Amino acid sequence: MDLSPYLQNIISETLRVNPVAPVLVPHESSHDCTVGGYLIPRGTMLLVNAWVMQKDPETWEDPLAFRPERFENEEKAVHKLILSFGLGRRACPGVPLAQRVVGLTLGTLTQYFEWTRMSEEEIDMTEGRGITMPKLVRLEAMCKARAVITRIYSSPSLCSLV
Repeated sequence: MDLSPYLQNIISETLRVNPVAPVLVPHESSHDCTVGGYLIPRGTMLLVNAWVMQKDPETWEDPLAFRPERFENEEKAVHKLILSFGLGRRACPGVPLAQRVVGLTLGTLTQYFEWTRMSEEEIDMTEGRGITMPKLVRLEAMCKARAVITRIYSSPSLCSLV
């Protein structure tokens, strides 16, 4: 099952703007190397700040804006995206499944429900403290099943199939 390309772009942009964890799991350099003009000796603990890298204006055009369209040219943008799930042979083996489940869930929630804010105030996206950067102010929203879903679940013949 392939997701809508635009839906996948929304997921990628969400992970870019709001990474799962701001600092990736610590690593250790396996040999001496130079990064950005700095000598990194073998055995040094390395901490990667994904939050800062995903907002770097030298890497991303208008980095603070939420623009899923930046992933339409997948070749370039996807390779710049730093995810908390690892890369290469040590990458999390559950990433493909997780991407499909997140896409299916997001697609289902947007297709079957109408969403509204509980108040007229703009949503506060300020991050709180913690490794997963929870929102400082809880998001409260109300959902209402769309008419098509109401008809499906109120029909006795269709309910027996579900």
